[in-house]
Amino acid sequence: MTTLPTTDLERQLLSSGASSVIGLDEVGKGAWAGPLVIGAAVLTLNVINASNAQQLMGGARDSKQLSEVKREAMFDHVATTCGSWAIGAASHEECDRLGMNKAQKLATQRALEQLAHSVDLRASAAIIDGKWDFVSPHVGRVVTQVKADASCLSVSAASVLAKVSRDRMMREFASDFPMWSLDTNKGYPCPKHRVALQGYGPSAIHRVSWAFMENYVPWLHAS
Repeated sequence: MTTLPTTDLERQLLSSGASSVIGLDEVGKGAWAGPLVIGAAVLTLNVINASNAQQLMGGARDSKQLSEVKREAMFDHVATTCGSWAIGAASHEECDRLGMNKAQKLATQRALEQLAHSVDLRASAAIIDGKWDFVSPHVGRVVTQVKADASCLSVSAASVLAKVSRDRMMREFASDFPMWSLDTNKGYPCPKHRVALQGYGPSAIHRVSWAFMENYVPWLHAS
């Protein structure tokens, strides 16, 4: 049985003095092409304190547990029900130039800079999925929690917002770069993507410093 996300941690952080709680999640870290995207979501107090909070957020949960059709269908509801939300991105070129860790921090900074117009970041707490803190020093308190995207509703909301936003970007890229099937694989490895790389090489939005390039586009690395 799938465990649904709750607002237990959000309530705990608010009761300990945080002025607001920001859920953050990343999408695109393992992709071979396209941007890395960070979603940031702040739930309203009405949602956080509701007994049916997950239902109020349109059934939001970890975006990996939802089909593309379901994510798209709930996007507008999740976005409008949030107290505030933002998306930050690091381009394929920035992922290549900076490396993934610095690119993820840059995308996070960009998302938080947008939230700063409506949220006091220094007085807030952030919840992020995993064990690595890619948010500090921008938010007053940072809580890392493994599988937070599945257990914490604000992170689940951020996951949906980030995933749908990036999927839409990749579908737009697909019209310019049709050979790599980006509309379906969203830049992630799959058989069609591998075959296209072997036949056509990388597109203009591929992360050319990634190790897969040596395996699938060996002629670019020939001495």
